[in-house]
Amino acid sequence: MIKEQLEVVEQKIQAACRRAGRERSEVTLIAVSKTKPVDLLKEAYDAGAREFGENKVQELMDKIDVLPEDINWHMIGHLQTNKVKYIVSRTCLIHSVDSMKLAQAIDKEAAKKNCIAKVLVEVNVAGEESKFGLKVDEVVPFIEKAALLPNIKVCGLMTIAPFVEDPEENRPVFADLQKLSVDIRKKNIDNVNVSILSMGMTNDYEVAIEEGATMIRVGTGIFGARNYAN
Repeated sequence: MIKEQLEVVEQKIQAACRRAGRERSEVTLIAVSKTKPVDLLKEAYDAGAREFGENKVQELMDKIDVLPEDINWHMIGHLQTNKVKYIVSRTCLIHSVDSMKLAQAIDKEAAKKNCIAKVLVEVNVAGEESKFGLKVDEVVPFIEKAALLPNIKVCGLMTIAPFVEDPEENRPVFADLQKLSVDIRKKNIDNVNVSILSMGMTNDYEVAIEEGATMIRVGTGIFGARNYAN
């Protein structure tokens, strides 16, 4: 089932890329595997998936230890500073940096582990009260400060768009994040390369690709509905 679902997602990605005049290689599919058992992740792995995203640190660590080493793990959920020590050097990218306190904690841990932690700045483009992330007008000042931290590298931006019935409603959200990334690039801030735009989920990733997403986070579309009772 997962192999077939991945194939459907792949076809939709390719179609969205064609509509947008983009190369398929410009978009990375992250299989969001939160709450899913290891055997389902193995199925996805066997079908070719190598990028996996998790929301909770403990679940991420449990899975890293039992799955193949060539998987790239993405921390996509809200991250508490006291959990940073577990995932720095174990994940390829932290998508959810939304405070200087968190950025400093990641920098400090990366220095201890003698590595550079790659991060995305989470932006609450739609201004939803229930969501984490910086306001759009807070992003540039934040990045200018974060760029001074020697052991983190700001690689782009991430947003979680509102859940909507019609994906078209989120097009302005994705367009605004893309515009923000262009504005940041024009500033040529040292140690900052906002080439990654992590936006779009199962419901709206095609629209996100059309608006410039370079990473999409697809869970239900690959693994089916989540079981939060676990």
